[in-house]
Amino acid sequence: MGFIYSQLFVTPHYPVKMYSGQTVIVTGSNTGLGKEATRHFVRLGAARVIMAVRNLKAGEAAKADIVGTTHCDPNIIEVWSLDLSSNSSVKAFSQRASTELERIDVLMENAGVAGDKFILDEETGQERMIAVNVIRTFLLALLMLPKLKESAKKFNIKPRLTIVSSEVHGFTKFEQQKEQVIFDSLKTPEKVNMSEMYPISKLLEVLVVREIAPKLDGTGVILNMLNPGLCHSELSRDGSFVLEVLKFFLARKTEVGSRTLLAAAEAGPESHGKYMHDGLVDDGSLSALVKSEDGKKAAAKVWKELSEILETIEPGVTGNL
Repeated sequence: MGFIYSQLFVTPHYPVKMYSGQTVIVTGSNTGLGKEATRHFVRLGAARVIMAVRNLKAGEAAKADIVGTTHCDPNIIEVWSLDLSSNSSVKAFSQRASTELERIDVLMENAGVAGDKFILDEETGQERMIAVNVIRTFLLALLMLPKLKESAKKFNIKPRLTIVSSEVHGFTKFEQQKEQVIFDSLKTPEKVNMSEMYPISKLLEVLVVREIAPKLDGTGVILNMLNPGLCHSELSRDGSFVLEVLKFFLARKTEVGSRTLLAAAEAGPESHGKYMHDGLVDDGSLSALVKSEDGKKAAAKVWKELSEILETIEPGVTGNL
């Protein structure tokens, strides 16, 4: 009932906080929530907005649309290549951002994939949703941390590193936590139920944020995560018929959902390591598993395994924490 009430009767506040002088990166911003969040950042005066997208042609079309509706200087928006299905693309984007951008005020990690078919990611050897939504999402986060920390110190700011997660993190029993190696079980088709894989990927995001946030205390970087609710977007284009039916009756308009991204981008230290729901800090909305002792143990185990995977991709990257 909480989900239905939120979807039908709660409207996240319309963003009004200005971003004058700020540099913002939004991943997956050529469509859906990312595109509408970018439109808000531009409308609110951001000095430089990087649209990090897999499809540059679609990104340029999205930029043209945003310029057309906001009448901003086209030079404010830049379309950069970022493909979260490629380790080398994530590394190249991080290197470019770290060298070409003077500062980073917001890194909005919105890009992700969903689906109902088991697709193996060849580079990581993991199922695609785990590879994109978890492994490379945090690879990007950790690669960008030195620049975020530098920005905090040099400009006396509190950069936001935001992970767009979902309330579906509570839609799984996460039986894989009992396995000796969680990530090994997640890449074994016989040990997974595909209807749970997207929720599991979102659960892993939540567990990792809660585990690593304390490691960033004192750096000036605010790491938070958010649930945008069920929204009209292209995320579920490879999803189930049931999801499409739910969206028809309950989904928020894309612009309304994007307001939750802006809420996380403007949230203060009280949001560090926290989960935001309907645009507000609300750890109470986390799943019972996450809040339990088993959840704490699972978070430590997931992070240990994930850190080992990340180190094989980019040796030393976990030291950026």
